[in-house]
Amino acid sequence: MKPPIAWAGLPFFRDDWPLIRDRLAGTAFLPGPDRVFAALEATPPEAVRVVILGQDPYPTPGHANGLAFSVTPETPLPRSLKNIFQELRDDIGSVPVTGDLSHWAHQGVLLLNSALSVIPGQAGAHASWGWSRLARAAVAEAQRHHPLAFLLWGNHAQKTLAGLPRPQDLLIATAHPSPLSARRGFFGSRPFSRINNWLVAQGQAPIDWSG
Repeated sequence: MKPPIAWAGLPFFRDDWPLIRDRLAGTAFLPGPDRVFAALEATPPEAVRVVILGQDPYPTPGHANGLAFSVTPETPLPRSLKNIFQELRDDIGSVPVTGDLSHWAHQGVLLLNSALSVIPGQAGAHASWGWSRLARAAVAEAQRHHPLAFLLWGNHAQKTLAGLPRPQDLLIATAHPSPLSARRGFFGSRPFSRINNWLVAQGQAPIDWSG
């Protein structure tokens, strides 16, 4: 579980990671040691163009692949991701074939959870371990390179990254895509086309969301 080289200089990996690593040692956790830093490995800081912050990995074994809201290709869509795909279809007319969002990450979408580990069957079990300091540090590092589009769904994401979006960044903050809140402002927000329009205005290529 070595920190990804591109992100290894973050103070988090000197000050916070050793304690978290020791607490994880010898325990069963998801998404597992080979995928715990998958989001950072897929999207180095200079490549980040969009930030989507989730809460923690799916607690069902075999579902989480280390990217926020994403699942392994064979996993049926969780309810929040199903709503994300519904909004994506309404917004741009097409959706990915599976719930694996790796192709978003490889285009510069940082799919980071505020906690990068969870106990199987116990959502939020590691939420108080200090992982959120990594989320803020990683986003701040990515901001050093160029403006970012922030897509913050729900109060948790908005509070975790509060104060980081700058005037030159794009901030889209809506209700969470969970079935409990999606109809309170998530549906109809059309975030994917808004982000692409902003990226094009910045002189960048749009994200192929349906990939």
